[in-house]
Amino acid sequence: QVQLVESGGGLVQPGGSLRLSCAASGIAFSGYAMAWYRQTPGKQRELVASIGSGGTTNYADSVKGRFTISRDNAKSTVYLQMNSLKPEDTAVYYCNAQGVTIITRKYTYWGQGTQVTVSS
Repeated sequence: QVQLVESGGGLVQPGGSLRLSCAASGIAFSGYAMAWYRQTPGKQRELVASIGSGGTTNYADSVKGRFTISRDNAKSTVYLQMNSLKPEDTAVYYCNAQGVTIITRKYTYWGQGTQVTVSS
């Protein structure tokens, strides 16, 4: 059974930092591109950052220079370091795993989400 378990969300003041973690199980982690998405009520889920199986990263313009995505294949975990947080970063953050090999590319998995609230 595949599981993506996010942690690290919470309430933080503007300008503060949080580190999200997503621990994966049930998949060959190194064969998956990993990403963080976020969603606010009434809006579509949007890509925040992604990291390929080889470590290539991509960021939404709104978080460039503030957020850093990384992965630890030995721990089957992906991280999102969020600095200089703004109220508009408030959202539910979801972890995503997308297969990238011939065998796994038809598979995509989601975590349950973790709430991040940026407020004074």
